[in-house]
Order: sequence, then structure tokens, then C-alpha cells
Amino acid sequence: MIDSYAGLDDAGVATAAALAGADVVRDLYGRRLARIDKGGGDFATTADVEAEKTILGVIRAARPDDAVLGEEGGQQGAAGAARQWLVDPLCGTLNYAAGTLVVAVNVALREGAAAVADPFGGEVFCTDGERAWMRHDGADTPLVPTSATRLVDVNLDPPFPGAPGFRAVELLAHADFVERFRPRVVSSTLALTWVAAGKRAAYVTDGGDLSASVHFAAGIAVCRAAGCVVTGIDGAPAEAGRGLVVAADSETHDELMSMIHSRS
Repeated sequence: MIDSYAGLDDAGVATAAALAGADVVRDLYGRRLARIDKGGGDFATTADVEAEKTILGVIRAARPDDAVLGEEGGQQGAAGAARQWLVDPLCGTLNYAAGTLVVAVNVALREGAAAVADPFGGEVFCTDGERAWMRHDGADTPLVPTSATRLVDVNLDPPFPGAPGFRAVELLAHADFVERFRPRVVSSTLALTWVAAGKRAAYVTDGGDLSASVHFAAGIAVCRAAGCVVTGIDGAPAEAGRGLVVAADSETHDELMSMIHSRS
């Protein structure tokens, strides 16, 4: 296994790891899976745990000196490692458990390459930190964001750390939003890749502090490399601010920020 990954660059490692995790998620779909309660209505399943083990196996084989922060396993590897991978093996666990196939497998090297795999769509969205592309059936297509659809995904999953100053649900009732956009609700960071690919005009979530977020790191990296505008809901850089606004272009971003601030 080590030899099969030894020649890969970081984007190749991220892609291979995300695809390996996606294989596990897809293979275990539809089975009766054990649940691990995390409190507050959140839980993991056997698929989360097994996908993360598989992803870590790829990273360890390819980059044995790197550390990993996993959604399920926490911090692993040398504490003083110069490089760290952020892994969310199944973003959209509740969707998955309910039979809704809108989920993502996220693998990101902090401040570097990243990949987001769609286990059921057969697509993986990749970046080497500079370029961004989508791979499907062995062919790579550059990611080109556009706001032409006017569709905006809004994450309405609790908790809402920005309340009462900002609640994403209030954005949907804004008169300008109703006039300019059409909302969609997706509780998976797969929605970030849809902005990068031009399938969505924007994505908005009040996700609290996103620094070192295993959930959002890969999607943010892909979107930035594709040329999207990425900030917190306060306009600060996503890692330093709170929440997340990802838009296909600056005009769409400015419109959404104006609406968010007018309701804050």
C-alpha cells in the first residue's frame, strides 16, 4: 500500500484518501449500522468510524510524518508535526442515516491541498492549493463558479451561535433575498463544492468559529482555489471570523453581506 501512494503529491494524497473514504461510505449504505451518541441530537455511525480509519490509512501510508485531526478519532500523530490533515469522514451523517444521499467526505491539508468526495455522485472536487478541478470517471474538469443559477444554499442546522445577532432563517425572509435568489437547504458541506462548480450562486451558514474545522476546511480550500469569495458572516476571513459566506462572485457576496448586516 505504501508504494501505491509514495509517488503522489499532496493533492493526489487528498484525492486518494477522500475516494477511499467514499468507497466505505457507499459500501456500508443501507446496512443496519451502530450509532455513537455525541449528545445534542448528534451522532456518528459505523460508517463514519470505518471511513475515517480508511482515510487515515492512506495518509499514514503516503505521509507517515504528518499529524491528523479527525472528526471521530481526534488528534493523532506526532504532536510537533509540521503538517496536519483535517478529516471529516462523513459530513451529513443524519442525511446518510435517513437515506438521503447528500453527504461528503472531506480531507484537507491545513493551508494546502484538499479534496471533497461525493460518494454517490461519483465526483471528487480537488485542489492543490492553487487550481481547483472536479474528477469524474477519470477525467478532470476545471471548476468555474458562476451565480447564474441564483440558487443559495443555507444551512439551518442548530446550534445557532450567531443568535440573536444573526439567524440564517431570517435571511430567507429578507425582501431583497426573495427578489434576487432562491433558497435551498442542504446540511452537508457538499454544498460548498456546488458553489465552486457553478451549481449554486452561494452558501451561507452560521457555523461559529471555523478555524481548524474538519467540516469546512476542504470545501473552503476548493472554493478559494476556484475563485469564489469566502468570508465569515462578519466579513472577516473565514478562519478568523464566524460563520461562512461563500459566493461565486463579489457581486453576489456583497448582496448577501448587505442583507445579513441589515438583519443583524
